[in-house]
Order: sequence, then C-alpha cells, then structure tokens
Amino acid sequence: MTVTYTPRKRFTPEEYAERILKGDRIMLSRAITLIESKLASDVALAEKVLELILPHTGGSLRVGITGVPGVGKSTFIESFGKVITGMNKKLAVLTIDPSSQRSKGSILGDKTRMESLANDPLAYIRPSASGSTLGGVNDKTRETMLLCEAAGYEVIFIETVGVGQSETTVEGITDFFLLLMLAGAGDELQGIKKGIMEMADAIVITKADGDNVNMSKMAAREYQNALRLFPAHDSGWEPEVMTCSSVKNEGLEAVWDVISRHHELMVKTGYFDAKRMEQNISWMNEIIDYYLKYDFLHDADVEKAMGFTHHQVESGKLPAITAAKKLLDLYRK
Repeated sequence: MTVTYTPRKRFTPEEYAERILKGDRIMLSRAITLIESKLASDVALAEKVLELILPHTGGSLRVGITGVPGVGKSTFIESFGKVITGMNKKLAVLTIDPSSQRSKGSILGDKTRMESLANDPLAYIRPSASGSTLGGVNDKTRETMLLCEAAGYEVIFIETVGVGQSETTVEGITDFFLLLMLAGAGDELQGIKKGIMEMADAIVITKADGDNVNMSKMAAREYQNALRLFPAHDSGWEPEVMTCSSVKNEGLEAVWDVISRHHELMVKTGYFDAKRMEQNISWMNEIIDYYLKYDFLHDADVEKAMGFTHHQVESGKLPAITAAKKLLDLYRK
C-alpha cells in the first residue's frame, strides 16, 4: 500500500494576519507555533506576520500571575478567569510549564488543569514550555501576547512557572503584577524573595476558606504591614493585600476591582504609556542580545576554537576571562 504525503498548506503573512484579526483561534494557534519555531524560514515568516498585526496590538490589559508552590495558581486562574469572561470580556491565558533541563521536555497540561475555562468560548489557553529561558516566561511570550491582542483578547494572563530569584521577568512585560500567597505555611514573610514582593502591585492570599479564614486574614495583615516598609512605587500606586477562595468564588471580584483601579490610575497619570514604551525598548535590547550571542556561537572560527578553548578552561590551563576574550577577538576579526 502506497501512502501519499500531502504537505500542509503554507500560509502567507497576509493570510495569517487576516484570519488572526478576525479572531480565528486555529490560525492564532498556528501563528504562535510559527513564532516559537527555530527554523530560519519560519522565523522570517513570523517577523512579517508580527509586522502586519502590530498596528492592532496593545489594547489588552496584561496581568502577570505568580505564586509559591501549592498556592493553587491554576484553580485561581480558572475561577478568576470565569469572572472575567462573565463580564463578556475575551481572555487569553498564557501558561508557562517548566522544561526539564535534562530531557528538554515539558508536560503542557494546563488545559486539563483548567478544563472549565478551556471550554469557555471567550477564553483561550495556550501552554508553552519555558525552555532554557529564565524569568518564568517563554522566550516568545511577548510575541504570543501581541498575537492574542490582535485576535481581540481584552485581558491577558501570563502565569509564570513559580517564584524564585529569576522569576521576575514577567513584571517587565505586564501592566499588573499579581502575587499569590498561602497562609499557615510556615513563616510567610520568609517564604518569598523580597525583590518579588517589592514589585507586586497586589498580593492575594488564596485558599481563604474553612478553617483557614482567620489565618488568611492574619497573613494579609502581616503582608500589608511588611509592604509599608518597602519604597513607594514610582507610579504612585500603593500595593493592596486581600484574601480569596477560588473554590467558593469569594473575593475574586475584589481582585478585579483592584486591577481596574490600578489601570485607571496608570492611564490617568501617564505611567501606563510610559511603562509600555520602556518595555518595548527593553524588549528590543533583549532581542539584540539574543542575536549577537547566536551569531557569535555560530561563527565558523569560533565554532572551530570552542572545543579546544573549553578544554583549556575546564582543565584550569586558561582563565575563563582570557578564554572569553580570545573567542570574542576571533569573532570580531
């Protein structure tokens, strides 16, 4: 039996853009897969698609969501997401699954963790692997966000892989940074890095139900007192602390109220546009860094010398700084 292979139709940039702007979810998913591809032909096509949809981006409210292990991020996002879609707003949820540094794989199981929200016609969930990228986001999260905005999604959640020293990049690509915390899990104030608390626009104590209600209220007071010790935000916003129960759907409307009031203040003071412009420049600089490193590592002379230089550094025969400069000199020539 002969099997005839029929290659998938390759869409033009114009076809991608036209269907994305019409809210075509299938084309949106294909476009995200395209921008995540490392193939040179796909990279070139993705750049053209982004150029076409760029005038139609920037209209969403971008919310970064992070939290300590066991805080119930998925449950919170699903319940809170239903509040958003309940207001007839289109919601995109970009979830980042940690990649194994050994196998380079990831589970990407967010649609099964948020089954109800995944079936909501106003919601779009896209899981991506973090790869080797630090900061709790995927290296194409920003581009994915633009595609979702072009497809008409008014609110975008970016769920990071967790909380740690490197899990702060999300604050640099969002408008509102939401930190989820637990009560009764030990010394709460020692359970998270100070730098992340300083960046938080709001802290939400989750699982505030049953026997945990009083402890959650107590933890909220402790965090509110702790936040007063931090420097004031440049924007003039004073971070708020609240409690919620995702299971009982309590306190979720209050979280949206805080996000809305923050947005109104940022727009009124001009800080919203200023921050977006600053983020765009930072984004450009990161891309320059990426391509400079890519070109360096793929330079023919550097590739030839890399193995021997690695051996010299590993064996202690050559200082790392000297080796780096030698390789850079090769690249510059």
